[in-house]
Amino acid sequence: MITGITHLTLFVRDQDEALKFYTEKLGFTVHTDADMSGMRWLTLNPKGQKDFELVLFHAEGTDTSLIGKQGGTGILMCLSSDNLDKDYKDLKAKGIEFIDEPEEHPWGKSVTMKDLYGNLLYLVQPAQ
Repeated sequence: MITGITHLTLFVRDQDEALKFYTEKLGFTVHTDADMSGMRWLTLNPKGQKDFELVLFHAEGTDTSLIGKQGGTGILMCLSSDNLDKDYKDLKAKGIEFIDEPEEHPWGKSVTMKDLYGNLLYLVQPAQ
């Protein structure tokens, strides 16, 4: 029986620039940064979620065409917030590009933003 998702691989052009974006702008923390026989294994956790790791994987060869397009034209990843209005304001001040304004929905409040490569990230504050 499948019991969860532990990792999501994100193809990146440069692991250091992606690390800076996800830690300094979105508040993720480093889980693992190790040399695995010449390959850098770099994973991050969303704050407070130690059972999920975002793998920042250096794209090479044909994988480079996937940078910024892993979700196609749709959402790549949904991120949760406990205070969307504050997070929206803080992230906007850090230079995050949003493609819409926060909206109320039956499931909560949400807004869509882009990561440093153009992948769409959906920020949601669940309804109370």
